[in-house]
Amino acid sequence: MSYRIGVDIGGTFADFCALDEATGRLATLKVLSTPQQPGREVITGLKELGTRFGIQPGDIGYFTHGTTVGINSVIQRKGIRLCLFTTENFIDVLELARLKMPDPYHLMSSRAEPLVTRDRVLAVRERILADGRVETPLDPASLRQALDQAMALGAEGIVLALLHSYRNPAHERQAQKLIGQWAPAMPVFCSSDVWPIIREYERTATATIHGYVQPNVARYLSALQAALKQAGVAVEPMVTKSNGGVMTAELGKSACLQMLLSGTAAGVIGAGFVARQAGLDQVLSLDIGGTSADVAIIVGGTPTYGTGEMVGDFPIYIPTVSVTSIGDGGGSIAAVSEFGVLTVGPESAGSTPGPACYGRGGTRPTMTDAFAVCGIIGHGNIGYDAVSVDIDKARSAVGTIAGRLGRGPEQAAEAIIQVAVSGMYREVGKLASRQGIDPRDYTLLAFGGAGPMLGCFLARELGMGQVLIPTAPGVLSALGGLVADVKNDFISTAYYPLSAAELPRLKADFDGLARRATAWITKEQKFAGHTVLQPAADMRYLGQSFEIEVPLQMEWIAGGDVERIAAAFHAEHERLYGHAAPSTPVHVVSLRLVVVGTSPQPNFPAQPRRSDMPTPAKQVEVYLDGAWRSVPLYRRADVGHGHMLASPCVVAQEDTTICIPEGFTGAVDSYGNILLSLAK
Repeated sequence: MSYRIGVDIGGTFADFCALDEATGRLATLKVLSTPQQPGREVITGLKELGTRFGIQPGDIGYFTHGTTVGINSVIQRKGIRLCLFTTENFIDVLELARLKMPDPYHLMSSRAEPLVTRDRVLAVRERILADGRVETPLDPASLRQALDQAMALGAEGIVLALLHSYRNPAHERQAQKLIGQWAPAMPVFCSSDVWPIIREYERTATATIHGYVQPNVARYLSALQAALKQAGVAVEPMVTKSNGGVMTAELGKSACLQMLLSGTAAGVIGAGFVARQAGLDQVLSLDIGGTSADVAIIVGGTPTYGTGEMVGDFPIYIPTVSVTSIGDGGGSIAAVSEFGVLTVGPESAGSTPGPACYGRGGTRPTMTDAFAVCGIIGHGNIGYDAVSVDIDKARSAVGTIAGRLGRGPEQAAEAIIQVAVSGMYREVGKLASRQGIDPRDYTLLAFGGAGPMLGCFLARELGMGQVLIPTAPGVLSALGGLVADVKNDFISTAYYPLSAAELPRLKADFDGLARRATAWITKEQKFAGHTVLQPAADMRYLGQSFEIEVPLQMEWIAGGDVERIAAAFHAEHERLYGHAAPSTPVHVVSLRLVVVGTSPQPNFPAQPRRSDMPTPAKQVEVYLDGAWRSVPLYRRADVGHGHMLASPCVVAQEDTTICIPEGFTGAVDSYGNILLSLAK
């Protein structure tokens, strides 16, 4: 036997998917996460897979894993103490940032304090010009003075972000070598190695986040490797990446920046797989876990990508799956302000102590407690029997705010759900405006532990006509790690006109990227399967301040087809902004290349169509739309291809609970997905 194992660790649960490569059978599991002892939940889950399904460590032929260690280090500000070395007179780069207010509608808003405060940003005497020429050689004396100051400040790592190192990294490399001689135990991170982009703030901020989390991530991955080896798992573990791909855990120790958003990206990749399977072309994915709701746009089974995604208070400028995160998860805590206003999140109860209804010590009301009070959950254990729901404790927790709202527990619980949905509605509206889409043209694909509970409520508010619930929505992020390709991004600053005269330079630069990409996937990843190179260029009209990323084709570059490249830019500019200027010169700012090693995709067998009607397990009392109602409760295992579901009803399964309010009708497709349609 050979199993492919996917693991995703969230704030409350760690999710497992085990795919039998011979039969296509998928086994799923949840265990409570252990934020105080990261990695322990992985070993616990592997043992549980053996107990429940007979899957032994020696049976595992592929293991991939998503972790939140990096992003949590940033959000909680628990990374290492860094000092930043910059070129003389550029020490304010992080403080100045882009001089934008975080919230343009709040005059008192202010930017978050940088991860490296102003007193720990130190100057080094050197200067490289924008064309890569050295104007002022690196002064070793000023570097040694900066290092002495950093060590006196208690620095645990040094980030080197010198001017124009994207064009010529010589001074950063020289400084790294000298520091290595003077202080061999001091970690040193070069911005030109992390992500060599042209803009000073973006490159410095990205390198700073990398250095801030790298030791924590490296320690975690080393411990994971040792634990898996001790447990008998012989294969090299892979880790999911922010760009929706995977890489080896060994590489993840040094390229940790690329896995900061691994969990959210894996969820979107899993949603794309389900969308393709269900034949849906336009999908809005909604992943609600214990701490947040993550929304992404998927077209043709492929998610949208971008740069500048926020990690906590800070942007990172590496390519990532475009995900909008909202602080409304199943564990989000509800509170009443001093003005009597009900709020939900962003603070979360996590897994410890967790929602009050989990009986693990939590006393503050959460969204999960609200669903328990409304009778939607609590009709059996949840999370694969990891948690038994205590309705009385949920009612007690919600009761702490019900009185302040002047409502009963049920009305207060429904208000918590409504406030959470309104927050999601607002953020999805912003996303739709930025992307120029109408949500009513899309199907909402709801997953995560709480997504199927809230999906219909959000779709109803947005006017979306369809909601799709996958067969195993609670562990879809773990499945996404299984189906993700081996993938990496490469970038090179160009900064020259798009013209026939510069064509040899353009070809040479892309050839250099292709050599790096090929070496990465064959030598570092030891990937022997089918690979694809996907080129792109960041371009703008001469005189513009910002560029757009334009997908290209390798044959255009090899054939020197400048006209096709220019036409692709004009078309993309027209699509984004509604106009183009074909007679205006085009400037190439950066060249990009993505290498993709395609992973085997599971081929789940279609289910036979059933001619009978689904039988409810029982009738339950739920509080929906302002009134108690007696509704049927179905077990997901009893619902199959061809079955129809009328509303309102509840569908319970081991990894989540599906709430179908009034107005929806459900149909089960050949893969077991439930497609809910809203009556117009």
